[in-house]
This record gives sequence, structure tokens and C-alpha cells, in this order.
Amino acid sequence: MTTNNTPPLSAWLLLGLLALIWGSSFLLIKKGLIAFGPMEVGALRISSAGIVLAPFIARRLNKITRKHWLKLASVGLVGSLIPAFMFAIAQTQLASGVTGVLNALTPIATLVIGSLFFHQKARVAQVIGVGIGLFGTLLLVTASANGSWDFNLYALLVMAATVCYGLNLNLIKHKISDLSPLTITGISLLMAAVPATVYLFAGTEFIAQVQQPGAVLSLFSVLALGIAGTAGALVIFNHVVQLTNTVFTSSVTYLIPVVAVLLGVLDGEAFWLQQGVGMLAILVGVWFANRKGRPGLAGIPQKEQ
Repeated sequence: MTTNNTPPLSAWLLLGLLALIWGSSFLLIKKGLIAFGPMEVGALRISSAGIVLAPFIARRLNKITRKHWLKLASVGLVGSLIPAFMFAIAQTQLASGVTGVLNALTPIATLVIGSLFFHQKARVAQVIGVGIGLFGTLLLVTASANGSWDFNLYALLVMAATVCYGLNLNLIKHKISDLSPLTITGISLLMAAVPATVYLFAGTEFIAQVQQPGAVLSLFSVLALGIAGTAGALVIFNHVVQLTNTVFTSSVTYLIPVVAVLLGVLDGEAFWLQQGVGMLAILVGVWFANRKGRPGLAGIPQKEQ
């Protein structure tokens, strides 16, 4: 970690790379859904991420005691497995850019869950931030081309996924803070990858669909999502934390929606003024909710994270 307050150039470059990787995750899900169903996309994503990380965390297994296993399994389930399916299902009816912006609600969900269930005190500014963020969410999920009220219920799945992420971050902070982030995420992902892999090959038509014409793009998109967007980004994230701190690294929260929206527009998705106002309100709400002294939970992104 640097000894002064100025992050090195390498940290800024890696932060930009992290924003590009996580910001493109939503477009990769979209491309994966061209040939595969949402359940296959979710399962393949977690399976590939867990398998790729396995060699890196194998030597860390001896640090895990009996009390850790159930907690790590919970982290894998709540922080990786369930959200992967939620995002894939949601994007069958949501634009990738909108999904990317809604993902920015993670730090707000983290704050609310911490206050309700983990006895964390919320300041006035944080309550204001939650209110602004929720207002922005309402604008975003009701936006339509003609300005009419049109609530997309699939947005609730993305919001539920951010609640999972918020619960996951609180579980990590309050229940297994004695383990390193790489150990926690790597082992929990590996545990989640076991049922995901079994389900992928035994419970879906993945083998038949991957042999269909045009499935190559979808296959590589989901593999990139799992390997780069989950496993690779985890390594980068932890390295940036080592170079700087979690406060600096958590600023990627504000960059991910911008990347997601830009890539969505470049891919032909519409973006209306109401969506832009909603996106701005969410980011302002996140800033309010995280300013001044929440370094441990400051919106550390998950595998969309």
C-alpha cells in the first residue's frame, strides 16, 4: 500500500480496467442469452469462475476451520450463486445499461441491512442518500419512450440481487472478518461452483445448445463473464486494495454504471432522459450513503461483480 495519500498511476490504470471489466458484465450476460437460457448463463458463469480460482485458493484451504465452512457456503450462495441467476433472468426483459445502473444500489442495500440487522447506526446523510437512491431507482425502472408509467417487474430481481450483495458484505464484515478477501471469495465461489456445475450438465440442455450454430459467441461471452468478470476482477480488486485502500477502490462503484450504459448504447440500446436523471440520482444517493467513514462497506462491488 502506498505511504502517501496519492494513489500510484498503476492503481488508477487498474481501477479503470476493473470498471471496464465489471461494467461490461451486463453486456456479456446479454450476449450469453442469445443462445442460452438464463439458468444456463448463471450456472456457467459461477462454474467457470470457481474452477479458474481453484488453483489459487487450494493452498488456503488449510486456514479454514470447522466454524468457517457453513459461513463460506452462505457467502457463496448469497453473494454469488443466487445473484448470478437473478441477473440473467432479469436481463431477459431489461436492457444491459439499466441493469448496470441498478447494480449501483449495492452500497445502499449494504447500509440498510447493516442498520436493520447488524446494529450499525445510520447518519442523517446516509438516510438522505438512501432516499435519493430509491427515488432514482423509481425513475429508472419506470422510464419509457413515450413518458408513460411503465414499471418493469424484472427490475425487482436486480434490486433483490443487490440486497443479496448487501447481506453478503455484512456477513463477511461481521462473521468472517478473520479471513482475507481472496480466501473468502475464492473458497465460497469454489463451493458455489460445485452445485452450479452439476446443475449445468445434469439439469439443463447446455450440451445440446452449445452445439447449435451461433452458440460460440454466447459461450465465450459467458466464459469471459465468469473468468474475467468474476475471477480475474477479484484478483485485480484485491491488488488495488493493497496498492491503496478500500475507499479508493470502492470508487469503481460510480464508474461501472457509466461503462454499462455506454456499452449498451453502442450495442443499440435506447437511453432516455428519465433514465439519465434516475442514474444520476442513484449515484448521488450512493455518494451520500458512503461519504465519511464507511471504508469497510463502501460499496465494494460484487461479481457484476
